[in-house]
Amino acid sequence: MARVELVFIPAPAIGHLVSTLEFAKRLIHYDHRLFITVLCEFSLKSHLDAYIDSLVASLSLAHRIKLVHLPLVDSPPVELLKSIENFIYQYMESLVPHVRKALTDIVSSNSNYSQGDVVLVLDFFSMPMMDVANELGLPSYMFMTSNLGLLSLMFYLATRHNQISSELEESDAPLRLQGFQNPVPSSVLPTAAFCKDGGYSAYVKLAQRFRETKGIIVNSIEELESYSFSSMNDGAETPPIYMVGPVLDLNGQPHPSMDQVQNDKILKWLDEQPHSSVVFLCFGSMGKFGASQLREIASGLQRSGHRFLWSVRVQQPTTIDEILPEGFLEQIGSKGMICNEWAPQVKILAHSAVGGFLSHCGWNSILESLWYGVPVATWPIYAEQQLNAFRMVREFGLAVDLRLDYKDRGDDHIVSAEEIETAVKHLMEGDSEVRKKVKEMSETARKSVEEGGSSFTAIGKLINSIIGSNYY
Repeated sequence: MARVELVFIPAPAIGHLVSTLEFAKRLIHYDHRLFITVLCEFSLKSHLDAYIDSLVASLSLAHRIKLVHLPLVDSPPVELLKSIENFIYQYMESLVPHVRKALTDIVSSNSNYSQGDVVLVLDFFSMPMMDVANELGLPSYMFMTSNLGLLSLMFYLATRHNQISSELEESDAPLRLQGFQNPVPSSVLPTAAFCKDGGYSAYVKLAQRFRETKGIIVNSIEELESYSFSSMNDGAETPPIYMVGPVLDLNGQPHPSMDQVQNDKILKWLDEQPHSSVVFLCFGSMGKFGASQLREIASGLQRSGHRFLWSVRVQQPTTIDEILPEGFLEQIGSKGMICNEWAPQVKILAHSAVGGFLSHCGWNSILESLWYGVPVATWPIYAEQQLNAFRMVREFGLAVDLRLDYKDRGDDHIVSAEEIETAVKHLMEGDSEVRKKVKEMSETARKSVEEGGSSFTAIGKLINSIIGSNYY
């Protein structure tokens, strides 16, 4: 076999695309026979172009990664936004005809095509493309940009649906999920599991296709999820699981809101702070709070007495200056810094001045924090973040519990300044057990991607499965 074309189909979100491209970079360094095509359709094309340009500039083998923009399609009806999971599912379904044509063109362009020369790698939101794979006789793998916790839940939902074809209820008893050592409260499950507006249905339809794949590639670390991995990778009903993480963009992709002046200002301020003295607060691209909650955060930070760097997104047209308690900025002086909208998260977590991370617990953010050995205080907001927070605190002992089950439900569910103060003080303890365990996991994560490490070995096994030769 001279070469294999791996065709990745990521979900329409920048975080999913970044993980896809970073994993593609790693694959082509492992084996010269692998070539990558990424099929995607994004409205933020200029954002992607900037990222691709940076990728090409940093990679001598960029000619083996090709990005193909699919034709634009109409977005699903706006009412489907009641469930973002259903919205994405419907959107991916609308791309099926264009994916079919693109794959047909790829296969037909290879005059010496034989079975296995083209292999699909599908984001877990791209399961509607399984029908195209089956039509064309193409083997498929799934790329899980999250972790085994979400995978276990989705397997559970698909199995449960065969007996009980209705959504979960928030009053349900804690679940016993494969790969979890503790019962899982309904309060930390994704809202889609309870959603009667299509979210639950989307999860089930996706999960029902997972076992049709030849393997499941997970952006996580085997040693981090060792219990889950050993119990789920049983070789029976579940396809082989390949733990290839952490797959990270350690350079930080260009961002449409990037302000180089602010970037330099942030890093200069960090340079002036003592070692491990700063708590960094960032809640992801969708993490916006109302005025009441923002004032509680400000008060909690001030009461904690710790230095802080706070990335704030406010609900327009309000500005942060209009929301903060009167005199707040003057009182904190040089002990705190607030940056509007966007901050270079990877560079911040890598900085020696940062000693803690108050986070929304998005999976990429968790992996970045573990890579750099920065402990997290949990404040999940959406998607599977509550489940991530539960696992980090209860299953792994790698995070400080601020909230595990937070959901934005207005002023009746405010996280108080007192809670924030307590969590920040605990987070910033220099000799805490959490901090020690996070430092150990950081070393483990870095070793996993080195030759002979668990991630390195898993990628070798994956390539062996794809190409059929003994690589690792």
